[in-house]
Amino acid sequence: MEGINRYNSPSVGDLTSYGAGNRPVKIIQLQHPNPFASAGPSSSSPSSIWGKWSEKMKRMTRAEWIQLFLPCYRWISTYQWREYLQPDLMAGITVGVMLVPQSMSYAKLAGLHPIYGLYSGFVPIFIYTIFGSSRQLAIGPVALTSLLVSNVLGNIVDSSEKLYTELAILLALMVGVFECLMGLLRLGWLLRFISHSVISGFTTASAVVIALSQAKYFLGYEIERSSKIIPLAKSIIFGADKFMWQPFVMGSIILAILLTMKHLGKTRKSLRFLRAAGPLTAVILGTTFAKLCHPASISLVGEIPQGLPKFSIPKEFGYVQSLIPTTILITGVAILESVGIAKALAAKNGYELDSNQELFGLGVANIVGSFFSIYPTTGSFSRSAVNHESGAKTGLSGLVMGIIMGCALQFMTPLFEYIPQCALAAIVISAVVGLVDYDEATFLWRVDKRDFLLWTITCVVTLFLGIEIGVIVGVGVSLAFVIHESANPHIAILGRLPGTTVYRNLQQYPEAYTYNGLVVVRVDAPIYFANISYIKDRLREYELEPDGSVGRGPGVTRIHFVILEMAPTTYIDSSAVQALKDLHQEYKSRNIQIAIANPNRDVLVTLTRSGVVDMIGKQWFFVRVHDAVQVCLQRVQSLNNSPKTSSTNSPRTPSSMMENKTSIFQRLSRQRQEDLSLSQLESGNLEISTSIDETPHLEEPLLPKKH
Repeated sequence: MEGINRYNSPSVGDLTSYGAGNRPVKIIQLQHPNPFASAGPSSSSPSSIWGKWSEKMKRMTRAEWIQLFLPCYRWISTYQWREYLQPDLMAGITVGVMLVPQSMSYAKLAGLHPIYGLYSGFVPIFIYTIFGSSRQLAIGPVALTSLLVSNVLGNIVDSSEKLYTELAILLALMVGVFECLMGLLRLGWLLRFISHSVISGFTTASAVVIALSQAKYFLGYEIERSSKIIPLAKSIIFGADKFMWQPFVMGSIILAILLTMKHLGKTRKSLRFLRAAGPLTAVILGTTFAKLCHPASISLVGEIPQGLPKFSIPKEFGYVQSLIPTTILITGVAILESVGIAKALAAKNGYELDSNQELFGLGVANIVGSFFSIYPTTGSFSRSAVNHESGAKTGLSGLVMGIIMGCALQFMTPLFEYIPQCALAAIVISAVVGLVDYDEATFLWRVDKRDFLLWTITCVVTLFLGIEIGVIVGVGVSLAFVIHESANPHIAILGRLPGTTVYRNLQQYPEAYTYNGLVVVRVDAPIYFANISYIKDRLREYELEPDGSVGRGPGVTRIHFVILEMAPTTYIDSSAVQALKDLHQEYKSRNIQIAIANPNRDVLVTLTRSGVVDMIGKQWFFVRVHDAVQVCLQRVQSLNNSPKTSSTNSPRTPSSMMENKTSIFQRLSRQRQEDLSLSQLESGNLEISTSIDETPHLEEPLLPKKH
């Protein structure tokens, strides 16, 4: 009790000399910080950030410095050979077998020769293993990035020309540079403004477009290259007279096998290996059939150069400016997919992951890879999931994947010549089927109709207007929702929970009650120029229109005090400060006093520097809402009783004096009991009674009893 009592002292001077029985109110003193003290600069100021970084660097050990530049040192230095080696080797072999056919399929989707898919699955893996921070992420070509490359470069040059390949390699360099810059400048937080609903809607529409774009290998005739569903559908329908049943039957059979193996691998733990073996099975079946039967109607991959990629400097820098928008788009999509997967896998495996270090690792992998003829790569959701499920513990599994890809380039490319195109198309379609996120759509419909609307808008716009416009519209609508929420924050009227000193939202707790003559308002957001007008309008509404709850206390008919609970308010800007001054003057003209409860230090410093504290008065700033209510309630009670006391000033008789003396002793005794009850209640030592006689003492310790 001693630690509590030292705060329970009168702290508002003559403000507490009014009220029931002139009993002083016991409140916790609010400590007003020195607004001009040099200590404690803002945590967001450049000097504060630089100071934290310098202190952190001084405390870093030699091992931490090595980990900063070579994140792989974290798992290398703690590698447990007996426990980790076998699962890492098994996971690396499993995903490596899956990566070889997938990389060729995605290269075809990007409009490139399959060899560039193999290159993209070889070099970046080794670089990322050194500089990346995730231990289970499997990077390489992915369907979504491949579609973006095809869509953009197809509008610049035909995919059969050499310039197309050069621009794809240049794009990898630009994406890598952009990712490195974001990592070094720690700008990964910018991607938080892209809602998950936007990403889900975008990937769902992209999956449909990708599947339709692969239909040409099933149907046996060329269709228009486009990222819009209408041109693709028209091209498929109008070319139906060129349909060939042989590739359609073969592709459908392989696709059915792939989907069956994928389903069994997901649903049955004992058959988990089937999920990774699916692409390899498709390639083996297709190659065997083509090698034995030599079907003329089924197109094959053709000759693939043998050997590892050679060093070459990216060219065609004259197209850099035209590729910048695409670079930003690919970087954003790649980062969202990759970092999201990496964070989830890090949480499951019990280690920390630095998003900015992850960006840097992905960027270096793309930059170095661009000198070995790759196109943009990122983390793959499907391969990373298989890597995790196969038991991968460290980045060694990535090295095994790279070794398998190198062996395939060095020794197996002659066999790839007989892979049917429809088999690679089936691999792509089976991979993107999982991107169609129906479950997310139904979940959003149940939980949040606004997010479902955002999902629908992004999906529909992407399907009918193209990928770039779909992303722009989705992000724009998402930001519009954010701005709307920020400009129209949640504001609640608070009431007191019976038998406590806790104040909560009346809509959430209907049993809470208010006091006549005052209103307690909580703004659940920072207060700044965009929302201050809305907040002022709501405060005027609360003053003029009662909230409908049952009021207790003095019998007054209008509001005398407005108490602002500012605990959720983390920031207040100059526009809001000026508006608060105007509101104070407006209230003052109507004899209404503002009281502020529980402001944080930064907000209180801002209000002090701007003169708001002096204008309102330090005595009207409180630590707790309950303290503010106590003081304001006594003031309202004194205002309500003042006419009665003035009207009773009549000559006293001896009998009336005796009665007054008796009533004084009674009031003093009752006041002492009320003080003890309130002190015990606020300290948490008083057990709340449910009896009718005791309830007024606990719930209304500041109001006089009515006899």
